[in-house]
Amino acid sequence: MNTDFINVTTENLADEHLCCIIRSKTSHPGVEAKRRWLSDRLKEGHVFRKLNAKATVFMEYAPLETAWVPVTGDNYYYIYCLWVLGNHKGKGYGKSLMEYCLADAREKGKSGICMLGAKKQKSWLSDQSFAKKYGFEIVDTTENGYELLALSFDGTLPEFASSAKKHKIENKELTIYYTMQCPYVYQSVERIKQYGEANDIPVSFIPVDTLQKAKALPCVFNNWAVFYKGDFETVNLLDVAYLKRILKK
Repeated sequence: MNTDFINVTTENLADEHLCCIIRSKTSHPGVEAKRRWLSDRLKEGHVFRKLNAKATVFMEYAPLETAWVPVTGDNYYYIYCLWVLGNHKGKGYGKSLMEYCLADAREKGKSGICMLGAKKQKSWLSDQSFAKKYGFEIVDTTENGYELLALSFDGTLPEFASSAKKHKIENKELTIYYTMQCPYVYQSVERIKQYGEANDIPVSFIPVDTLQKAKALPCVFNNWAVFYKGDFETVNLLDVAYLKRILKK
């Protein structure tokens, strides 16, 4: 097992590959967009820790106060994602990453750690069953099956912002809220733009480009949130097949 992990910093950000997309040998617009997003977040205490290898083995977390999610609480860390894929699974990398985050939180006197989950595991959400092995528990829920998981060190608990439980917007068009934190978001935006233009389907893209906007979102959020006919649909990125299913409603 390779135990050589590194943290991305403002000094090495330009040179490090960012794990989610590792096959591109040329500059990838989604990766570069993520670099720009990270350059500001790292100054706020955002942690991007990765295996020092060309592999999808990494974790991202941040102080909840500056995490771009509609979750509120005091002195918590928020885990955006923890991924171990391919032949690196089953080697203890996930354990190493989670234990690093736990140790970091305790060292900095945090009240706990939280993350987004769901009653039924959804793609693009980190493995909640893995988190529950460390004592994470459900501390808040939404009517459509999403859950806030937390591991509290002092008995205090975070919660979803009240706006995150609305699941309704006035706009009836296909509406997508997004940030460029995930390298796949850029290509998903382009794919849906092209499909909408080719099929005369109006689409409203709403960039979540400030912390204030992120904290006031009308739904749970995982870099991406889709509404149609005013109703919240998913935090999952869309391929054309998934998009067609939504548009049939």
